[in-house]
Amino acid sequence: MGHDGHDHDHDPRHGHSHPHTPGHEHEHGQDGHAHEHAPEDAHGHAHEHGHSHEHSHAHEHGHDHGHSHAHGGDPGHSHEHGHSHEHSHSHDHGHSHEGSAVAAEHKSRAPVHVSAFVVTCSDSRDAAHDRSGKDLREGLSAAGHTVAGHTVVKDDPEAIRGALAQAQAAGARAVLFTGGTGIGRRDCTVETLRALFEKELPGFGELFRMLSYQRIGSPAMMSRATAGTYQGMILFALPGSPQAVRLALEALILPELGHAVRELTR
Repeated sequence: MGHDGHDHDHDPRHGHSHPHTPGHEHEHGQDGHAHEHAPEDAHGHAHEHGHSHEHSHAHEHGHDHGHSHAHGGDPGHSHEHGHSHEHSHSHDHGHSHEGSAVAAEHKSRAPVHVSAFVVTCSDSRDAAHDRSGKDLREGLSAAGHTVAGHTVVKDDPEAIRGALAQAQAAGARAVLFTGGTGIGRRDCTVETLRALFEKELPGFGELFRMLSYQRIGSPAMMSRATAGTYQGMILFALPGSPQAVRLALEALILPELGHAVRELTR
């Protein structure tokens, strides 16, 4: 048997031969036993053991293992051990890529350029200090999408609905809200948008929190980020931190934005 460049020469029948004084002869088969006793001497014994094992496994990666060993027997006994192991392994791993092909086809029909609008919901930030909104606008433009407009509003339901109407009037098909998704007393973006959703996309929030957990650990559970549809638009409610909006934009929104907007028209 050769392992890792090591070759061993063995008698393929694993023969062990030891002369005996006259006594008993035993022949043992693996499945049956045959005994011949010749009472020539009360102490000498001669034993022959024949073992043959064949293992066949039907997979498709073909592995052949041959094992051959020669062992020295006990003085006064003659043993012949024939071990023959044949392993045939064949593994056929067929992975269907049909799902990937379907997803690729859907994306190939999706619009490349989407008109988007960015809304920052904050009681403390203004346009000059709106780092998260700026990152969203730059990321959308770099990906080839059109930024139809942007605004900063207070964490207030009426102000948020007013910004949504402004985005709709600008012809936006996607509206990205940043801020107001925590559990603070004034955080109301999620409640305001969820009341308007025609269809919610819970998977967006689930995936975002999973990705956030991989980066920041348990604080990710505090985010209530979500997404949904409203009158032919897709709305995203994102946290207020620049790191969070970049993560959501790059990992989830940009890869699916065109596909999502296409689905709205079906």
